[in-house]
Amino acid sequence: MSTFDLDEFSAQVARPDDEYRLAAEERFAALDLPRDALGELQDLAGWLAAVQAQVPTRPIERAKVLVFAADHGIASLGVSTLPPGTTARRVRAVLDGTAPISVLARQFGAQVRVVDMGVDADESAFPAEVTRHRIRRGSGRIDIENALTREEAERAFAVGIALADEEADSGTDLIVLGDLGVGSTTVAAVLIGVLCGTDAAAVTGRGSGIDDRVWMVKCAAVRDSLRRARPVLADQIDLLATVGGADFAAMAGFLLQCALRRTPVLLDGVVSTACALVAQRIAFRAPEWWRAGQVTGEPAQAKAYERMSVTPLQNQRVSAGAGAGAIMSLPLLQAAAALLADLPLPSPAEPDTKPTDDEDISGSATYASGAGAAVAVEAEHGEAVAVAASTVNPAAGASGAAEAATGSGTAARETQGVSAPVQPGTGSPAEPAAGGTQGLAAPVQPGAAVADAGESGAAPAAAGSPTEPTAPAAGGAQGGGSGPLGAAAEPAAGEGAEG
Repeated sequence: MSTFDLDEFSAQVARPDDEYRLAAEERFAALDLPRDALGELQDLAGWLAAVQAQVPTRPIERAKVLVFAADHGIASLGVSTLPPGTTARRVRAVLDGTAPISVLARQFGAQVRVVDMGVDADESAFPAEVTRHRIRRGSGRIDIENALTREEAERAFAVGIALADEEADSGTDLIVLGDLGVGSTTVAAVLIGVLCGTDAAAVTGRGSGIDDRVWMVKCAAVRDSLRRARPVLADQIDLLATVGGADFAAMAGFLLQCALRRTPVLLDGVVSTACALVAQRIAFRAPEWWRAGQVTGEPAQAKAYERMSVTPLQNQRVSAGAGAGAIMSLPLLQAAAALLADLPLPSPAEPDTKPTDDEDISGSATYASGAGAAVAVEAEHGEAVAVAASTVNPAAGASGAAEAATGSGTAARETQGVSAPVQPGTGSPAEPAAGGTQGLAAPVQPGAAVADAGESGAAPAAAGSPTEPTAPAAGGAQGGGSGPLGAAAEPAAGEGAEG
């Protein structure tokens, strides 16, 4: 049995705070943007808000690449195209700043830290800071023997926990988890195969670019290792000791403690993914603190992602190791954090100052009373037609027209709110013909006499008229034939019409 209380990890690892993810969604919804206009960046921002427990999110400014390095005894079967000693050379390249991960880390402003857990090289080959956590030199051939002893596996697991605490305490706000080691993809295939319950062929990939013959050798090694792994599946520390390695045990402990310390992690290749699957077996909520940085093309990695319900951020298929593929997703996370924090919310809407209907009516009446005056226009043939103010603004009524007519000395008569026609030069209104169109004044012949006010029930003429108006003959214009611009009314029988 494990001396670690693995059940305690399961109890202590909580999910990221969903309330902050919802708050991030509400903030994006309030922006002046179409729904889901920022695509996957919105989901990433919501995840960052949940793991940081704040909205707006803090910028990601202290990202670090952590590279766990170790060699594996299974490589002696020839399952890789890489010769012995490759791991040590690649570690030196990272330390010298000439490896792909070193170049990319400088480009994206991340630091790189290498941890030697079991490289098959002298400790003097690397700085003391790199080798101080080394468990052993290399590991056992897992198809026929254990990779580590139980005690070594526990020590490696504890190293991973301690490193996670160091990074959290130093203020690291994002970890890119990488690995270096010859034979490591074979070990990863065994762990994923036993945890997912699949056979060797389903999880054996091409690794370092092996051909079909080497793939068959690798597949047989995975098959034999799976037989040894199944009996110890219930205890994850025993599993890591039997078919894992010092780097795998350290990464599993590191991932669990990062989830406990609320430190987000980007997974890189199939090795870090296999360690994540082991950690999920211990604490099922832990994967919510990690994101898959990329897809490498290894079938075992795809199986593990499916088991953990993890969606990779990119499909770069970078298999250089050391986190070189996952770090390509760092700018995406930085962009998501910046968008959630820096996009300004729209200003509150201005209050509606549109006048009410009553205000509209009173305003129109005031305008009409002040400007309502009858305007005399001279029609064709010298006819004068008075246009009431109500034709400009009906709300003004007839009073404005009457006042204007009185003030200007022009006699006006109202017929349904419209002034009657006026005979040129007289100032006296003409009386509409009987049966004429209501609301429109019927025109009169120039010089014709105007009927007395008492006839035809017409309204009295304006006071002070020099002549008495004569009403046109009955049977004047009907319907729409009369009006200011309509045809003149027919003269009464026996009366001569002036040309």
